[in-house]
Amino acid sequence: MKQFYLLVFASISIASAQIQPTTSQKVDESLMAKKSMDANSLVKNIPLKNIGPSVMSGRVVDLAVNEDNPTEYYVAYASGGLWYTNNNGNSFSPVMDKTQTQNLGDIAVHWQSGTIWAGTGENNSSRSSYAGIGILKSTDKGKTWQHMGLSDSHHIGRIVVNPDNANEVTVGVTGHLYSANKERGIYKTTDGGKTWKNTLYIDNKTGIIDVAVSPNNYSLQYAAAWQKDRKAWNFTGNGEGSGIYKSTDAGNTWTKISTPTSGFPTGKGVGRIGLAVFDDNTLYAVHDNQFRRKKSEEKKEKNSGLTKEDFKSFTKEQFLKLNDKELNEFLKTNNFQEKYRAANVKQLVRSNAVQPADLALYLEDANSMLFDTPVIGAEVYRSDNGGKTWKKQNEEYIDDLFYSYGYYFAQINIDPNNIDAIYLSGVPIIASKDGGKTYTSINGDNVHADHHAVWINPNLPGHLINGNDGGVNTSYDDGKHWFKNNSPSVGQFYAIAVDNEKPYNVYGGLQDNGVWMGAHNEEENKEWHQTGQYPWKSILGGDGMQVQVDNRNANIVYTGYQFGNYFRIDLENDHRHYIQPKHALGETPYRFNWQSPILLSPHNQDILYLGSNKLHRSLNQGDTWDTISDDLTQGGKKGNVAYGTLTTISESPFTFGLLYTGSDDGLIKRTDNGGGSWTNLSKDLPQNLWVSRVIASKHNENRVYATLNGYRSDDFTAYVYMSEDKGATWKSISNNIPASAVNVIIEDPENENLLFVGTDNGLYASLNRGSTWESFQNGMPYVAVHDLVIQQEAKDLVVGTHGRSIYIADISALQNLTTDVRNKDTHVYPLKNIKYSSRWGNSWSTWAKPRTPGLDITFYSNKDGVYEAKIKSSDNITVSETQIIANKGLNILSYDVAFSKTGKLNYLKKHKTILKQADNGSTYLPTGSYTVEIKGNGITEKVSFDVE
Repeated sequence: MKQFYLLVFASISIASAQIQPTTSQKVDESLMAKKSMDANSLVKNIPLKNIGPSVMSGRVVDLAVNEDNPTEYYVAYASGGLWYTNNNGNSFSPVMDKTQTQNLGDIAVHWQSGTIWAGTGENNSSRSSYAGIGILKSTDKGKTWQHMGLSDSHHIGRIVVNPDNANEVTVGVTGHLYSANKERGIYKTTDGGKTWKNTLYIDNKTGIIDVAVSPNNYSLQYAAAWQKDRKAWNFTGNGEGSGIYKSTDAGNTWTKISTPTSGFPTGKGVGRIGLAVFDDNTLYAVHDNQFRRKKSEEKKEKNSGLTKEDFKSFTKEQFLKLNDKELNEFLKTNNFQEKYRAANVKQLVRSNAVQPADLALYLEDANSMLFDTPVIGAEVYRSDNGGKTWKKQNEEYIDDLFYSYGYYFAQINIDPNNIDAIYLSGVPIIASKDGGKTYTSINGDNVHADHHAVWINPNLPGHLINGNDGGVNTSYDDGKHWFKNNSPSVGQFYAIAVDNEKPYNVYGGLQDNGVWMGAHNEEENKEWHQTGQYPWKSILGGDGMQVQVDNRNANIVYTGYQFGNYFRIDLENDHRHYIQPKHALGETPYRFNWQSPILLSPHNQDILYLGSNKLHRSLNQGDTWDTISDDLTQGGKKGNVAYGTLTTISESPFTFGLLYTGSDDGLIKRTDNGGGSWTNLSKDLPQNLWVSRVIASKHNENRVYATLNGYRSDDFTAYVYMSEDKGATWKSISNNIPASAVNVIIEDPENENLLFVGTDNGLYASLNRGSTWESFQNGMPYVAVHDLVIQQEAKDLVVGTHGRSIYIADISALQNLTTDVRNKDTHVYPLKNIKYSSRWGNSWSTWAKPRTPGLDITFYSNKDGVYEAKIKSSDNITVSETQIIANKGLNILSYDVAFSKTGKLNYLKKHKTILKQADNGSTYLPTGSYTVEIKGNGITEKVSFDVE
């Protein structure tokens, strides 16, 4: 990728603390602690319900298909776990939900024995590629799993299994993403993972991204080595360590075959390599070539007219001679502010206020750099002699495939029945029928971009299954037509929001799938196929980011895509207005984070804040902006990733202009006067960590919370802090949270002691303002929680995950789980009345499921034990009774609002009435008043409800 200066790192007085990657031993200990917390949590019985959405899906990293029955296959999602189908993708079931990670890099299945090998930790090396915990193995098709070691691998490139021996496995380990480590290279086991041998090690920054095996000879293996180095401010996806290795003894020994005389590129520009083997002699390699194109060979813009590059070389005299019409066309097309048009821009140049090159600089934000491609990019090589020599297949550049981020793809697949038919995965998916000389796009109009996996049916020509950032697609005509297989809820949300409508809506921005909104109570099913109206609606494309909803009018929504490209959207009138603050021509461009923070003022919903490296404020819904700070970061660093940017903004609900900001380079700052002056609050905190959240308290003007995140240093320590003096001093409140990078903290609006924290491995609740934490995972696997919001009226906690879409939990019981309640032996919470319906237990059709009511009776117990529950009528008749084995903490007894058989007989003895039995065999309570008696711990507690 093209490297550019975001700003030279500013001098600072604080010495940089050395951030250390978390050891695998610490990770293992934390996973054990998390498991213990799950079992003993006071809130473990409060369910989290997944509400979708599913149709846009999430990033697929691998597919494993049964060649003998291709309706049966597994799909590995980057951070959404492993899913299984046996009906050709019509439906899926998750099979890894009880494991301690949902982060996957590769899978391999030995179909004859039902053995699954799962390599945890995504290998695509993106900014959100989460680390794993090593190798997992199942011998019963995913019902149970064992951890098989390689705990410090973090990211797995490829797994290949001997088809004749499920215990013989070769694993390509990519290694740490953000730090150097030794556990990388090729690992081999012959005893089913009990022991491993590192048979190929190159260096502590080079791992193995791909392993390919001859279909005729398992002993013949090829491995693609990849040298890379990612930092928060820079990614280098190439180096001299990258290359191709060969083994002729099933991975026991290896020889490098991409030598200077082989015909395959060597040197510092060698990037990610993907491999495909046809037979013992012929194999292909796709290479993300990071060597620079010669200036004369750089890709020309397809449109005629002025380009950004032209202005870099214009002299003052050449610029002033430009045609005004042509210059205006360039300015308008590239979204220059209205004040910058040909006449006044020429005047600025004429007066030496700006230089012609400033017009190019004006456009060089981090988003535009994603698509600048001065490197050679994708190339395809073929060897017909087992890798001794290679020949480049493409004579022309393969443009518009990798752009500047080929490290994210670099996959090649070959038709097992046609030596010349290959498929390349990139932003689109393209195919060649002449051995890679020419290509055709097979990216259908209903197929998402950014492809990572392709399976080709060896027994049915034209049958393809494809995995990309938008889920799974299937074709039976070689890519001419595709259909989607996207029933799993595996959306990768960055941020969420709610409104106050009835029912309230949930909004969220997703990785590469835009921004969506939908009612929180919609059921995730396929009924929408009948109407064509999916209950969730897309409102913006790109990588969806943060959302703010005007609380006076929910039709006004502020949201955007990556690097600060935000809009004010009028949903009612389907109108978008671009609102990103712009620097002045000639000034250094603002630096915007991938997920730039945006905030509506709680004091006035016309006032909007947006963060770059500075804080911007609009008093008119984003129409115009004032910059109310200088640079609030440490100044940026040299690199190709935007850095030295704001990541979080909070305004105190007590005082307008009492604002806090956090940055990706570790600074937390406060202004008490709307930006007039700023105070650095982070001097006594760990240095140079990503400030994932800063939150001004809703209960105390002096209180503020902050979370720091070391993910981008492979530091998984949980950093959570509270201040009672506006950030002058800080107290750590992470306490018993196991090691897992923290993304978000939120304070309950009703109970000041109730806090929630979302980490890269799950959700936690504190009932005592951070003194201790409870695991909050019931119904949700160990998945990254990126955002949390509370819908105050509904008393719902809404959880935005980066891998399993959105969950909702009713937290009303938690809000009232005060110290007084926890000191009691037993406490039963008040019940809401329930509206009677004559349709209970009945269905409109013989074939339809009956509608059934339910009443959740929530109670707290201060110890484990057996409780008796009785439902009594107003005249003390027991109409139903049961026992419940209660846990220490909150418990929920779900009552079906029906008579027991004995209860019905007792009721009829006293009441001369007719109780009609419903279609499902149950007899439901008539209208009236009822009492619930909960008896246990030597205590009887009563609570009443009405059937109205």
